[in-house]
Amino acid sequence: MHIAEGYLPPLHAAAWTVVAAPFVVHGARAVVRQVRADPDSKLLLGAAGAFSFVLSALKIPSVTGSSSHPTGVGLGAILFRPPVMALLGTIVLTFQALLLAHGGITTLGANAFSMAVVGPWTAYGVFVLVRALGGGLSVGVFLAAALANLATYSTTSVQLALAYPDAASGVLGAIVKFGSIFAITQIPLAVSEGLLTVLVVRLLRQVSLPELTRLGVFRRPAVSVKEA
Repeated sequence: MHIAEGYLPPLHAAAWTVVAAPFVVHGARAVVRQVRADPDSKLLLGAAGAFSFVLSALKIPSVTGSSSHPTGVGLGAILFRPPVMALLGTIVLTFQALLLAHGGITTLGANAFSMAVVGPWTAYGVFVLVRALGGGLSVGVFLAAALANLATYSTTSVQLALAYPDAASGVLGAIVKFGSIFAITQIPLAVSEGLLTVLVVRLLRQVSLPELTRLGVFRRPAVSVKEA
């Protein structure tokens, strides 16, 4: 998913940076509020960021100028809401660009918008919807993580298509082309990420139940022990 350094035309790279910036600034404020309101949540914040860093660093070559990999943003979005993940995801992408040559600085805005903005909002929306419809915790977590992964790659497909439209079918044709190539590796990765995120949430429930309850992951303490 990380679009490589220099792969986007300068105007596109700048435009995506402008689009992503307000979400990241809002996310920074959300993180400050979260830490001030609940200092004990700092460990979980770090864990959410580390989870995303490790998963999204496991890349598989895919579309030219990009790659396929899990994103890990679903967990943080469920625990802390999407604005927080806008900042954490951007920090993850920045360190990967600087330390792992994964992604890039010029493409940071585009990568942040797809993985740190679209992905977390998709995860949170799906999780809330599933829970509102009476779905179990595991079902909600799985669908949130898996669909956040796919939404991230769908956004990247659009970004690449806008930069490099198909000569015959234009932007729409390029979206289909990029999306189809991504799907070969990304659908299995999305399923795997969903299952892994469920396991992590179950582990956190065993060791950090009070914190998860306080964060609102469970609708009420009485049902949290038997859920999923």
